[in-house]
Amino acid sequence: MNNPVNTYIIGAWAISFTLLLSPTSALPAELSGRDVMEKNFYAGKVQHLTNESTMTLTNEKGQQRVRKMRSASVLQPNGIDTTLLIRFLFPGDVQGTGYLQIQHSAGNDDMWIYLPALKKVRRLVANNKKDSFVGSDFSYGDILLPVVDTYRHRLLKSEALDGEDCYVIESLPANEQIQKDYGYSKWVAWIRKSNFMEKKAEYYDSSGRLLKTQRIPAVKEVDPKAHKWWALSREVLNHQTGHRTELVFDLLDADKSVSEDFFTTRYLEREK
Repeated sequence: MNNPVNTYIIGAWAISFTLLLSPTSALPAELSGRDVMEKNFYAGKVQHLTNESTMTLTNEKGQQRVRKMRSASVLQPNGIDTTLLIRFLFPGDVQGTGYLQIQHSAGNDDMWIYLPALKKVRRLVANNKKDSFVGSDFSYGDILLPVVDTYRHRLLKSEALDGEDCYVIESLPANEQIQKDYGYSKWVAWIRKSNFMEKKAEYYDSSGRLLKTQRIPAVKEVDPKAHKWWALSREVLNHQTGHRTELVFDLLDADKSVSEDFFTTRYLEREK
């Protein structure tokens, strides 16, 4: 006659062994750095978005300049690339200035800037991505997130930042030309685990010194059906100059579509 205790032990061992072998019992694999940054890239890919924003520039002496902008963006049919137009509304010295960017995941983006004083649209090249965007602490390469494989991504750790759980990702340029174009030897990003939007990013110059830090205090789900998000503000501090830029989005509208005619150099020249 079988010993009930032995029968119980054998049965429990068999169940445990079966669970270990079962693929459905395996723990979910840890996301790689690239996985996280791919989710980050698509988290902000809104189908179409119009917004108004206020940009405040503060120098090392605390003196400020305030600019008002209006912009619109659309997601291209491939679901990867974004087309963006930004128009400056205020003050007078930048009023009418426009910027148009057509992202190309398979090659260099098309970028143009319109300067009213010259009455001319100027085409920018890839090397301009490291240049300051109209005197701010954002570069042209910061305006739209580069496609994921522009950089090689490594998961450093997970940690909480201001009460939000984040992945910490180190991103290195995929090749020397990308480093020359963007001007960063690396950047480190804190990505929210809740929605994969950035919380903070540190950018390092070509010498490996910390150049600037960007903080994104809060984000909003602008398209709940597609689970797409947008920053409510972005704050950048240049550690080497003491200059700061704060960009606050005063109005966000992901419901109103925008005509494709809006995203042309001809429209860029209209100044309003």
